[in-house]
Amino acid sequence: MRSSRLLALTMHLQLRGRIPAAVLAREFEVSVRTVYRDVDALSAAGVPVYAERGRGGGIALLAGWRTRLTGLTADEARSVPLAGLLDAAQDLGLGQQAAAAQLKLLSSLPADAAANARHIAERFHLDPVPWYHRSEALDHLPTLAAALWQDRRVLVRYAAWDGEHDRELAPLGLVLKGGLWYLVAASAGRPRTFRVSSILRLLVLDAPVHRPAGFSLSAWWPHSVAQFEARLGAGRATVRLSDEGLRILRAVSPMLAEQAMATQRPAVGRPGWVEAELMLEAPAQAARQLLRLGTDLEVCAPDELRRAVADEAARVAALYGD
Repeated sequence: MRSSRLLALTMHLQLRGRIPAAVLAREFEVSVRTVYRDVDALSAAGVPVYAERGRGGGIALLAGWRTRLTGLTADEARSVPLAGLLDAAQDLGLGQQAAAAQLKLLSSLPADAAANARHIAERFHLDPVPWYHRSEALDHLPTLAAALWQDRRVLVRYAAWDGEHDRELAPLGLVLKGGLWYLVAASAGRPRTFRVSSILRLLVLDAPVHRPAGFSLSAWWPHSVAQFEARLGAGRATVRLSDEGLRILRAVSPMLAEQAMATQRPAVGRPGWVEAELMLEAPAQAARQLLRLGTDLEVCAPDELRRAVADEAARVAALYGD
């Protein structure tokens, strides 16, 4: 534990120059006295590190000296692709390893490149969770990730739309999309997608996973997303939208807003409104989706969707009728 801290301390000094002992103590969650003991230990090991006390002082390395002790551990190497996504790494139980890998990668770069990488990291931050959403409870994700890494089958209790089911799955990959984690796993002989937060129980089995020949997660996922969106948009509707309706649609469904913009035409008899074609889900689901736009959207066709919207609106009115 101490040896890891000494290496991390050396790399922090190499990357950032002089650092106050109190700052290092906070970052490593130790006392200032421990920091000075670590400095003494590094100095005894031949690292040209020194401490300057008083205002403007701190811990520093001799100018021009660089360590090459930047070898990655096995866990850190696994986390390298996540080194820029520390929240995702934290979900997977690799937060510390990803942070360590990021630090070692920066330390292994030439001085100018390391400075540029740090400059970028200090000015750009990736937050994959949409507005008004919160990260899901992901109690099983680290265990699931370990099973995936070890190619072990899992037995899960899964909460699907039609109830809870026990399934034996062969994990093939994990995907973070829009702040939500999904498991891609073989079930009944073909890859399928499961939302990780819907896994209620998880048991890792001794049975190995035999990955399908030629399977590529990065190639399969976009194809699966396209198929899913096509199934959701199997229905077609003609609607009228006000300017405010278009604005709301862009906020709640960018995909539908793109369809509306691509097919819009002036609405006859409704100055300032447009008529457009949208690809939607089944009428019952689409009605609730479209009612989010209130009176700034009118369904023209099909009649089945018009009735579904009217019925849903009537139930809302009845709920608040008193």
